[in-house]
Amino acid sequence: MRLSHCHNFHDFRELARRRLPGPIFDYIDGGADDEATLRQNTASFERCDLVPNVLRGVENVDLSVTVMGQKLATPFYCSPTALQRLFHHQGERAVAAAASKFGTMFGVSSLGTVSLEELRKAYATPQVYQFYFHRDRGLNTAMMQRAKQAGVDVMMLTVDSITGGNRERDLRTGFSIPFRLTLGGMLQFAIKPAWAINYVTHESFKLPQLDEHVDMGGGTMSIGRYFTEMLDPAMTWDDVAQMVRQWNGQFCLKGVMSVDDAKRAVEIGCTGIILSNHGGRQLDGSRAAFDQLAEIVDAVGDRIDVMMDGGIKRGSHVLKALSLGAKAVGLGRFYLYPLASAGQAGVERALGLLQAELVRDMRLMGCSSISQLSRANLRFR
Repeated sequence: MRLSHCHNFHDFRELARRRLPGPIFDYIDGGADDEATLRQNTASFERCDLVPNVLRGVENVDLSVTVMGQKLATPFYCSPTALQRLFHHQGERAVAAAASKFGTMFGVSSLGTVSLEELRKAYATPQVYQFYFHRDRGLNTAMMQRAKQAGVDVMMLTVDSITGGNRERDLRTGFSIPFRLTLGGMLQFAIKPAWAINYVTHESFKLPQLDEHVDMGGGTMSIGRYFTEMLDPAMTWDDVAQMVRQWNGQFCLKGVMSVDDAKRAVEIGCTGIILSNHGGRQLDGSRAAFDQLAEIVDAVGDRIDVMMDGGIKRGSHVLKALSLGAKAVGLGRFYLYPLASAGQAGVERALGLLQAELVRDMRLMGCSSISQLSRANLRFR
């Protein structure tokens, strides 16, 4: 199976499964507990039908949107995700380059493996910094100042990860940073030598956003342990309001799901919110973002930019979210599988296929611009 054989999300996932050692594939692929929310994130789109209009003259289709002050050529962006160097040696460099080619936004995680400064200098496309709130308030201040000095466009505070989700696939394989695998996990690495050769023949793994502050080399630090021991479950709205004031720019909260929280985000001065359940990786049984979208848009959509992520596998999924009022949608696994499969070429192919699907589906819907999408085009079963 080659990259040219990949025509959709499922093909990229299968190619990644074939090329990655089991523990790393499971880290991307898995969710929390019984993975019910992971499944519902996509199933929620399937309970909604599109109602197209015809004969509307749609030769030219404009996919551009403006979100949090950023002009994007597409209504999708690459959400920040952790540890990308593990999946392919190009890591965040590949994702940033692909996002830049398509004129859209990309994110850099606090657990990113390329520095936000390097990426900011290399690409002019809008850049988001995904921030985790640590127990060490001095660390939080230093990380925000660093992002401001680097010229990051949007600060994105993740608020649904004050403790680690119960990701049982990782527990079974022993996945951790640095590697400390179970016997079965080590066997999976042994039978995928191409990944190991790629990993050891390129620059070493590092976490440049944290390396000046956090020593992960002195002992094994699992991702779950990082969330549980280093992040601050005592974080409150007052803490976030202070961050918004300190940042004094585009600031969004990722992981908002309730109307009350959306209203609080508006009150403290946030410019955006992202409805998200962290890809089904935190609280299993939580509501799918798409199912919650209309309620949030109706409550605050005229005062703050509302986005969503989770479960998006097709252009039609993007159209449904936009029709309900989302300003843009975030992609995670959608680009991680192709990244793992083929680096920058994989990400570019995945984004190109999604863009082509969107243009085709917009024409079939009878819409020449995103602004023409509305709830009149939807019916729920």
